[in-house]
This record gives sequence, structure tokens and C-alpha cells, in this order.
Amino acid sequence: MLWILFAFLSAALLGFYDVFKKRALDSNAVIPVLLLNTLFSSLIFLPFIVCSHEGWIAPGSPLYCTDFHWAEQRYIIVKACIVLASWLLAYFGIKHLPLTIVGPINATRPVMVLVGAMTLFAEHLNPWQWLGVIVALIGIELLKHTSKKEGINWWRDKWIYFIILSNILGAISGLYDKYLMASPANGGVGLNKVAVQAWYNIYQLGMMLAMLLLLWMPTHKKTTPFHWTWSIPLVSLFLCMADFFYFYALGIDGAMISIVSMVRRGSVIVSFLCGAMIFHEKNLKAKAFDLALVILSMLLLYIGSH
Repeated sequence: MLWILFAFLSAALLGFYDVFKKRALDSNAVIPVLLLNTLFSSLIFLPFIVCSHEGWIAPGSPLYCTDFHWAEQRYIIVKACIVLASWLLAYFGIKHLPLTIVGPINATRPVMVLVGAMTLFAEHLNPWQWLGVIVALIGIELLKHTSKKEGINWWRDKWIYFIILSNILGAISGLYDKYLMASPANGGVGLNKVAVQAWYNIYQLGMMLAMLLLLWMPTHKKTTPFHWTWSIPLVSLFLCMADFFYFYALGIDGAMISIVSMVRRGSVIVSFLCGAMIFHEKNLKAKAFDLALVILSMLLLYIGSH
């Protein structure tokens, strides 16, 4: 199915997004980095808004951006608030934790989405998909225990709680995305995918600008300084591409948010490999078997989708 292929592509891009995010936040101030990420993301989608409005992009194009009125924009403002809160928590967490620790925690998000999807959207998993979910949960649990060898207590480290809360908000956002993307006939709002992605970035830019002026500027001399790195625009680029394929997958009839969300957590494979090769993180042999289970779960989900 086409939607599952887009989900896998989104997962790969999301993995590189996490890597560049880790690099951009290395000894760097979180708020200005996130502000620039929302700025670059907004600039990437601004041409689609303008060209669609002027008629230079046809309505049938996958890059077409619908003009929204307040009735639709209010839905996107809600999404922007949810996502920005999730990102703030995630940025602070990933700055202070190894990628091979953040990955397993992030991989719990599909479980939250699965419960919500079964409750809200009456989605049903076939035996292959259930097997994939079970294998993923086993892999996640093993990765969690392996991380204890690095001296990180999951229940006493505040940055762990930041990542967990970020994933709860991310799961809520994922369920909300399904509602926004689904057609009215299927119980959704039926919003244009590109327009949602473009406008929620623009709204987040305004929110981050206010946060920079009110929270960071008055105290920035006493906190972590900001420095420019080319990883910052790459964060925005890979996130926009990952989200584009994610929204496109959700917009296809028959797409299941529970499976799309689980497949996207396959990004942990990319972040794990980069954590080993770029950031030289520890306990890689112990984590390799755990990661193999995560890969197996992705394959089972792919088989189940057919």
C-alpha cells in the first residue's frame, strides 16, 4: 500500500531530523534554535502558499496549498500549540540525553497512538500487525533496561520526564492529525495537507518569537549562549520532508494512524546508527539486539499492511 511506503520514507527522514537536532543543540540555547527551526520551516512552505494563492500551482498538485478561513485556521492553531509544547520538551530532553536513550522513549509513542486510534477511530489490527506491535514493545523494554548501564535512572531524571511528556503530546498530535486529514465522510475535517503543514509552522514562528522576547532575551546572558551552526537549517529541512510524507500518508484512504505512527518510530534505527558513528555513544553491542527487534517489528507491520 502506498501509504505505508510513505510512512517508511518519513521514518528515515525523521531519523536524520533527530540527528541534526542533537547536533544543533550541542552546547547551544534551546529557544533560539527552535525559533530558527520554525523560521526556516515557514520559509520552506511560504512559496507554496503564495504560488497556490496566485494560481501558479494547480489545485490537483500535491504541493497545492488551500486558502483557509478562520473556521479552518482555528484547527491549525490548536495543532500548533500542541506541537510546539511537544517540541520544547523534546528539544530540552534530547540536548541532555544520548540519542540511544531518547530513541527507545520515543518508540513508546505509537503505543499511546494505538490506544487512542482504537478508542477514537475504531481501528482494528490484523494478527501480523498485532505481532509487530508486541515485538516492538519487547524491543523497547529491552532497550530501556540496557540504558540503565549508562547510569540514567528513568524515574529520577527530569530530562526523561521531558521526553515522556513530549511523546504524550506527540501522540495527541498524531491522533489530531488523523482527524484533520480524514475526509468529512470518514469523520474528519478534510483539511489540505500542505496548508496544515505550512500554517502550523507559521503560527509556531509567532509563538516562538514571543517566547524569545519575553523569556530568553531577559536572561540569555546568564544561560547557555547561542551560536550558529549549519545543522539548524538542516533540522528544518528534514523535518519538513518527513512531515510532508507523513501527512501525505494520512491523507490516503485506508491509512491507519496507529500503523503510520509505529512505522515512523523506525527512525530510531537511523538515530541509533548515527549515535554510534557520530556521537560515539556507549553499550552499542547490548543495544544492537534490542534494535534488531524494533526492525523486525517494522517488517511485521509492513507485511500486515498488505
